[in-house]
Amino acid sequence: MKKVTLATAALVMSFAGTAIAEGDPAKGEKDFKKCRACHMIVNGDEVIVKGGRTGPNLYGLVGRAAGSEDFKYGASIVAAGEAGLVWTEELLVAYIADPRAFLRENTGDSKAKSKMTFKLKNADDVVAYLASLAPPAE
Repeated sequence: MKKVTLATAALVMSFAGTAIAEGDPAKGEKDFKKCRACHMIVNGDEVIVKGGRTGPNLYGLVGRAAGSEDFKYGASIVAAGEAGLVWTEELLVAYIADPRAFLRENTGDSKAKSKMTFKLKNADDVVAYLASLAPPAE
């Protein structure tokens, strides 16, 4: 049942168009310093933000299927992506606020886990910053 709900939500979000996060990208750039310990933002050979490799590259995250980047993700996030979860700004804000709760709710698996243990309150700014670095729409 959850797979159908997740797939339906992803489909609805895809028709909603690209929404702009309510946050401030300039503030998000400053707040992203907390994320750099694990994440980088790299577009091919262009290093936008040098960061750790514990987490996936966040370039082009908005619009990407969950767990689809070349990275060793946990089973729960891969399952969410396979069920149709595509990152929107709104979904990213919810995920960053509480990754484990987000995955449990969106996969229907009460034991779902996330490798991301850091919870970021008021993630709107960071998500707005990430969205501002998105590749141009085709």
